[in-house]
Amino acid sequence: MELLGKYGKEDLAILYIAKQEDKIVEFVESLQPPIPREEKWVLVISTMYGCPIGCLMCDAGEYYHGNVSKEGMLEEIDYMIRARFPEGKIPIDKFKIQFARMGEPSLNKDVLEVLKELPEIYDAPGLMPCISTIAPNGSDDFLNKLISIKDEFYPNGKFQLQFSIHSTDENVRHKWITTNIWSLEEISKYGEKWFKEGDRRITLNFAVAADSIIDPDVILKYFKPSMYWIKLTPVNPTSKAQSNQLKSGITEENSEYFPLVKAFRERGFDAEISIGEWEENDIGTNCGQFATKYINGEVGIKESYTTTKYKMEQ
Repeated sequence: MELLGKYGKEDLAILYIAKQEDKIVEFVESLQPPIPREEKWVLVISTMYGCPIGCLMCDAGEYYHGNVSKEGMLEEIDYMIRARFPEGKIPIDKFKIQFARMGEPSLNKDVLEVLKELPEIYDAPGLMPCISTIAPNGSDDFLNKLISIKDEFYPNGKFQLQFSIHSTDENVRHKWITTNIWSLEEISKYGEKWFKEGDRRITLNFAVAADSIIDPDVILKYFKPSMYWIKLTPVNPTSKAQSNQLKSGITEENSEYFPLVKAFRERGFDAEISIGEWEENDIGTNCGQFATKYINGEVGIKESYTTTKYKMEQ
């Protein structure tokens, strides 16, 4: 792997751009201020070079050049770990590795092999992998195998599963994501197979646009509050979101009192706004933004970053 550059802030998020076999990949490490790295550190890696799905708000879907191999994914992870922990010992209470950057992880079977190997490679008692999926048709085998991997390698709440569903209206979901996805009913049936006592609750994620259709009663119809929690996120200002005229329903001004949070809580769900830092929009740590610009020749990225401002060569 050849590192092409890095960009961001040491005390917030750093985006890496690299080349693997002449293909561009991006990955991120981030913090959650004011929580120090010693308590929580998050790595977000790509499972594909681009993405074949093409969600309306995601720049990763501008192109698709295939799956990242097991070795390639481990290279992404190892680069960030060894830069800070050369011995491979990560003494962090919550050390999350999210398979949630570019690509749909459930369409890359090598993700399962990476999950099996991680506990053997690193001394990381706080390790918690996270798979974020849209549950595409054809992912049944992957997701069923994931259950046994979770139970064997990451029991007792050491694994986080997220379904990005974005709307409770199936027609809207098909427009935003693709027609080739599991229905809410199919996701709920899978959740019944997945969830065991002691597991971390499954996340239902909504990227909330100004005109989103999100009905808490529909979610309550299919999903048990004891098994799921609700994450509401802004629609990030990606090129795709802007070109598709998707405006975020969650803003810096209304995020403290967004009414859907109360509506879900009244129905027994734990629900919250998940934003991180608004500053991350300036860094460009939204999926696929930099890789797409780099491939299109819109920006050049040099290996530099700072604790006070962002740098990008144009």
